[in-house]
Amino acid sequence: MAPIVEVSNLTKTYKGGFQALGGVNLEIEEGEILALLGPNGAGKTTLISTICGIVTPTAGSVRVGGHDTITDYRAARSLIGLVPQELTLEPFETVMNTVRLSRGLFGKPKDDAHIEKVLRQLSLWDKKDNKIMMLSGGMKRRVLIAKALSHEPRVLFLDEPTAGVDVELRRDMWDVVEELRKTGVTIILTTHYIEEAEAIADRVGVIAKGEILLVQDKAELMAQMGQKQLQIDIATPVSTLPVSLVDRGLTVEESGTRLIYTYDTRAERTGITALLNDLQAENIQMTDLSTTQSSLEEIFVGLVKESA
Repeated sequence: MAPIVEVSNLTKTYKGGFQALGGVNLEIEEGEILALLGPNGAGKTTLISTICGIVTPTAGSVRVGGHDTITDYRAARSLIGLVPQELTLEPFETVMNTVRLSRGLFGKPKDDAHIEKVLRQLSLWDKKDNKIMMLSGGMKRRVLIAKALSHEPRVLFLDEPTAGVDVELRRDMWDVVEELRKTGVTIILTTHYIEEAEAIADRVGVIAKGEILLVQDKAELMAQMGQKQLQIDIATPVSTLPVSLVDRGLTVEESGTRLIYTYDTRAERTGITALLNDLQAENIQMTDLSTTQSSLEEIFVGLVKESA
């Protein structure tokens, strides 16, 4: 089955010569959640805007559901829902009318049953007659999602969907995204919150300076690129390491009562057994052992630094 979104050699250069996208290639499978991570100015919003037809590419092509976004714009755009970063809503209009209008803008016939379904799905049904100005920031964000879903798109773009939302509402939004995925909607989100990608994404893409550095299954990324640390708590503090341990890659922390050993999970041998034997030979008494896995945030920061 062909990917629902296909981006080929996409380039965007603005007047003045600034290149926001440089030959981006990306395929997104139907029904997946892809998190697009990148620092400010990396090209995340430009990429989404170009796929959605808001920004015209300088070169390259985009196909959504098999439809070219330039030569078959209407068909491609009808498959896309976009939730922008900004809370752009008419404050004096009701929730129901706001969502109805969005459906009509796509030429869809009136269907209050579908609108009700969407509002209930987003826990907005009891707010349907409320004016937008009466809603909290989190509820307004949900209205934006309802607007994007009003015309029954197959692909939903969420540009910083939880920006400015507190932790509790952010987690509620994650639940909403997961429920949407269960209905078959493909979801692409940009985010600055690394934990957001770790919590809900199937795959993670990293973009910097207008180029995709990688797109990979989240679990595979963690396993292949993440390093583990072995924390060794010792009974007697040390200020310097014995000569036999200097080349072991150990660091001393916690006022000399903890040794840190970093190892690659991909290596054929971790070296832990030999290290523990050397510690015993030096009469260093261990009181506790624990391991920690590199977080996605650490991996992300490392990738972006490499591209700088």
